[in-house]
Amino acid sequence: MQPEPGHRWHMRLYLTLAGLKRRMTLGSRVMMIDPEQRIYLVRHTYLHGWHLPGGGVEPGESAAESAAREVLEESGYRVTEPLKLFGLYHSTLVTNRDHVAFFLCRGFERQRPFSPNHEIAEFNWFALDALPETTSGATLRRVAEVFHGAPQSLKW
Repeated sequence: MQPEPGHRWHMRLYLTLAGLKRRMTLGSRVMMIDPEQRIYLVRHTYLHGWHLPGGGVEPGESAAESAAREVLEESGYRVTEPLKLFGLYHSTLVTNRDHVAFFLCRGFERQRPFSPNHEIAEFNWFALDALPETTSGATLRRVAEVFHGAPQSLKW
């Protein structure tokens, strides 16, 4: 339901003040799964280990839009099917105010070539039984949840 025009500024002010007080952040991560059941991982220039592609949700962007944008930015693949929200997680790696929307993606196509850059040092497709030794704990937990039936955690 849309607020009445005269009340929109009240709501905007309230939400702005609530945002300043709560200072919550939202990110998105995507598990791209190819037909061979391999997953796409990236190694960032600023973070240790291998991770699922993703990043922060920008103002004016939905979590799914952010996820699709991040996939393109970090892989050169364009999402071609609706992303499936697998879960919403609380991430306490840096702060206790961060959340991660985790999506599954099986529909994508190469839109442009991708090369390492200032953000992504390496990238590759990996079989589930051949993940890099330095795969992040959060990525390993998501693999266990998605592929091995592990109970879904609330923590990233």
